[in-house]
Amino acid sequence: MKTLAKWSVDDYHQMIQAGILQARRVELLKGEIVETSPETPIHYTTAKQGAKYLETLLAGKAEVRFNGPVTLRDSEPEPDIAIVRLPESTYRARHPHPEDIFWLIEVANTSLKQDLDIKAAVYATAGISEYWVVNLVTMQITIFQQPVTGQYRQQTTVQDGNITPLAFDNVTVSVRKLLAQTST
Repeated sequence: MKTLAKWSVDDYHQMIQAGILQARRVELLKGEIVETSPETPIHYTTAKQGAKYLETLLAGKAEVRFNGPVTLRDSEPEPDIAIVRLPESTYRARHPHPEDIFWLIEVANTSLKQDLDIKAAVYATAGISEYWVVNLVTMQITIFQQPVTGQYRQQTTVQDGNITPLAFDNVTVSVRKLLAQTST
């Protein structure tokens, strides 16, 4: 039986500062350093346009981060989009922690299984109240809500209409715009 050593977030940060992980596309998930999938043009464009769209919707209400890390207990994933508390200056010395996060979004095509299974469990364990997966294969969004003991109790999949995030009941997010099916 093989036993793998688990890395702490502090270990991971030390490796980053020492340059050990430089030029590697990795993130820390449940104590393991995991290589991430390369971004395809459609993945990058959908995530970038989605972040811009959400910045417009949430101006003055939340900070929308694009491709930046969030620090959890035993993980430091880099969601495509993170909607976090203001002020932005809070994150000059550290990445957002679970209590700072309103919701997270992953855009997925080649990483779909990891985003729906592993990352959903990581985010639920951290108590992230809402997590969306933008599925570029089916052009749908899966919404995970109500984290309980490492999993989300509620899961809904939509492909049109609007979504009202839990943290902002006065905001409606267009599914079509988030899927980059129309210009923003």
